[in-house]
Amino acid sequence: MRPIWKGLWKDPVSGLALLWLITLSTTALMAYFIAPVSTEYANEMLPSKALVPPGTKTLVYVQRDAERSSWDRFTGGQVQPVQIHPVADFQKKDVAYDLLLEGRPDAVGFRIRASEDELQQRTFWLGTDRYGRDVLSRLIIGARISLSVGFVAVLISLLIGVPLGAIAGFYGGRVDSFIQWLLQVVWSIPTLLLVIALTLALGKGHWQVFIAIGLTMWVEVARVLRGEVKSQSKREYVDAAVVQGFSSLYILRKHVLPNSWAPLIVVSAANFAAAILMESGLSFLGLGAQPPVPSWGGMIRDHYSFILMGKPWLSLAPGILIMLTVLSFMMIGNRLRDLLDVRNG
Repeated sequence: MRPIWKGLWKDPVSGLALLWLITLSTTALMAYFIAPVSTEYANEMLPSKALVPPGTKTLVYVQRDAERSSWDRFTGGQVQPVQIHPVADFQKKDVAYDLLLEGRPDAVGFRIRASEDELQQRTFWLGTDRYGRDVLSRLIIGARISLSVGFVAVLISLLIGVPLGAIAGFYGGRVDSFIQWLLQVVWSIPTLLLVIALTLALGKGHWQVFIAIGLTMWVEVARVLRGEVKSQSKREYVDAAVVQGFSSLYILRKHVLPNSWAPLIVVSAANFAAAILMESGLSFLGLGAQPPVPSWGGMIRDHYSFILMGKPWLSLAPGILIMLTVLSFMMIGNRLRDLLDVRNG
């Protein structure tokens, strides 16, 4: 494992890709502690600050009635505020502030008293969307969706594809013929059409999409593993294990499968990238993560028309993140293929 790790870092392209994925994963894991707006799904709306350009700064009055523990904040973000308003003007009086709020019907002369912890200086580094939500915060929290769909989809594909591929390749005969028939039937259905059908059957939502995508990716895992197991089962060490009286299940689990993981690692890296792309496409079509859950594909769907309205960053930012993430997984997959190919050793 260590030579493979060193091999990834040694190559400049795969090293940069790995660095990007590590940074993205860390950011997604700590999203609610890193994002400027740390409430659940970064769904705080400031209608008077909708579509402001990147770098806009504003003073905001935020009133909350509770605080969450560190663990609750890690999993679901900060409590939604009871009140949140941009501040038009303020004056300090003793230990409190006299605020004039924006966007109120009676804003002229309307002032409230606020403490210092109820005032926040916010910088919208990537501007706000059409609902006045911070774009950068939603991109950061949306990274959780994209990486989660890849992880869950690959996990489901391995849980289904590995047993079927291993059994078909090792035992052969009628079992192999039946599994081969099943693979061909599922393989003949267009992947996107199958995902859409499963999504409609399971219902809309990001977890349903995760499961639907995973249920379509096991075929490739099973096909690749079947061929590798069939090749490994003809090696001399398998014959030696049979002579020693080990059971076929023991030989498959202890000897054949550990020597068949190399192609699965490459396939899993490619499936991770494909799952992110598929989830983004489904969210763009409105079948993926549903509002207010932030999804990179959903953010493109909501704002792609703004490319022609002088605000291209609203769609380009999530599009660039999708491109970089998918490209990174593909570069790592290609490098792993070279490192694990015995003919290159």
